[in-house]
Amino acid sequence: MKVAEHSTQSQVDEKATGESSQTGNTETKFSHDEVLSYRGETGAPVDNPMTLHRFMGFTAMAFLWTGSQIPVYLFGGIPPYIYGDIGGADRWVWFVLANLLALAGVCPFVGSLSDLIGRRYVALIGASLVCLGMIVSSTAHTMNIFIAGMAIAGAGAGVNELTALAATSEMAPTRQRGKYVAVLIFTIVPFCPSVLWAQLIAAHKGWRYVGAFAGAWNGFGLLITALFYFPPPRVNSEGLSRSDIISRIDFVGGFLSITSLIVFLAGLQWGGYQYHWTSAHVLVPLILGFFILVAFAFWEIYGAKYPIFPSRLKQEPRTLGLTLVITFISGANFFSVLMFWPTQSFNVYGHNPVDVGVRSLPIGFGIMAGACIVLWLLSILRGHNKELLILSSVLMTAGCGALSVGRLDNLYQLWGILVVAGLGIGGIVVPASIMTTIICPDDLIATISALTLSIRVAGGGIGYTIYYNIFISKFVPNAEHYIGGVMATQLNITNVAYITEAIELTGASLLDDLKLIPGIAGNEVAYDAVVTAGRLAYAESYKYVYYASIGFGGVSIIAACFLGNIRKYMDDHVAVVMH
Repeated sequence: MKVAEHSTQSQVDEKATGESSQTGNTETKFSHDEVLSYRGETGAPVDNPMTLHRFMGFTAMAFLWTGSQIPVYLFGGIPPYIYGDIGGADRWVWFVLANLLALAGVCPFVGSLSDLIGRRYVALIGASLVCLGMIVSSTAHTMNIFIAGMAIAGAGAGVNELTALAATSEMAPTRQRGKYVAVLIFTIVPFCPSVLWAQLIAAHKGWRYVGAFAGAWNGFGLLITALFYFPPPRVNSEGLSRSDIISRIDFVGGFLSITSLIVFLAGLQWGGYQYHWTSAHVLVPLILGFFILVAFAFWEIYGAKYPIFPSRLKQEPRTLGLTLVITFISGANFFSVLMFWPTQSFNVYGHNPVDVGVRSLPIGFGIMAGACIVLWLLSILRGHNKELLILSSVLMTAGCGALSVGRLDNLYQLWGILVVAGLGIGGIVVPASIMTTIICPDDLIATISALTLSIRVAGGGIGYTIYYNIFISKFVPNAEHYIGGVMATQLNITNVAYITEAIELTGASLLDDLKLIPGIAGNEVAYDAVVTAGRLAYAESYKYVYYASIGFGGVSIIAACFLGNIRKYMDDHVAVVMH
């Protein structure tokens, strides 16, 4: 082993193009930092120039990143338009969960697939899957087909998000990884008003055009990825045949992890909403899902020869473990706010598409700003991850919890609270993932990115399911109290079928159909009274979701307090070259 203090630009160029310099039987390999930032005669690191081709490579990653996010962002802001057209008001929530589960399910296999066919082709497959999913969803005439399309898009999104984050991290010098990824995250800015864009498109042209737009965006990303993204070979696949790589893919672990999540979430989603908690329809999937999850853990520890997540990831086991806990909780709060606030804005504060979209701007821009600020500070401060995550966790907990004060008459108080919640969530949701890439070996960047992404979306799926259950358990009695009370005492409508229909239509946000109910039809005053009662029922129900988020956030704060500092991994180090 020999310490190298200098490396020439020609050597670096050879490595960057996947070649190695050889003298006789001696092969010279260079570290990640040497490929991206060689050291001149003074010993100071000098960054590779930003050529047009290199810039377009980063641009391709930006399109993969944004393309992976926008299907859920856009469709998540307009569920009433979708199920109002194709039905499925009783199961629309599964288009979110299907997308998240597919996304989490494919992540552990992306690294192995990259070894097998190359990261370039994996990126192309991911973009193609998102395009296919958007075609299926946009042309669907039943909710089940729409959900299937979102699942296909979710699989592609998992590939694209992981590839974009990992590839950008690999193309950036370690000491500036936070800055490079911050710029990548910043490219989501045009879609921070995603609810506004989706509401306007759906209201004026139809919800199917939302899917057409998302498909076209990913199609363009597919094109520039094909033209400009040519990564060097991955070092951990050198010397392995295709059969060797396939033998190292943990298919059993992948099957167990995906199955456990789907079965467990199905039971959690059904419980207390469609079926009683004590029914076999709920208990069987909950118990079965739990035991499959336990089996997955035992398989990974004792059974798998090549586990999905190798033990070499545990360079800093405490910091890694606690960061993953924080990532899980941030995922729960991220997807809950992302999905609940647009519907709350719609159901409590009015259906005007522009107003609904504008009311969601603080969340979108807050999350983006929080992610970019913390990533930038991570590079400038050379660490201090503990302090950054404590602050972000506090902001997330305070902001999400404070949303519980929302009433029909105090929207003005929620603008600042939404910004605080967005800053806190954004300060965790991506920075935590980048922190884990810094403390893991460079050849496992894709693996750790897959782990954090899977845990984040699993947290999002589980958290969203829990929050949705809490909301439904409160909305049904509140709707009976407020809507039923108004109809019976003020409108003299005592027919149980009419009251039930009004509650169901309000729950599905299909308010125009209220005008068809006898006693309300042709009576604008009666219609306004029932709508206002429904808004009250919604306002009184959403607050319990935010109460529950405080418990999740509290765990995140405690976990952040015990994190270790990662500064030593961000300090410039002398490159080690093996002959």
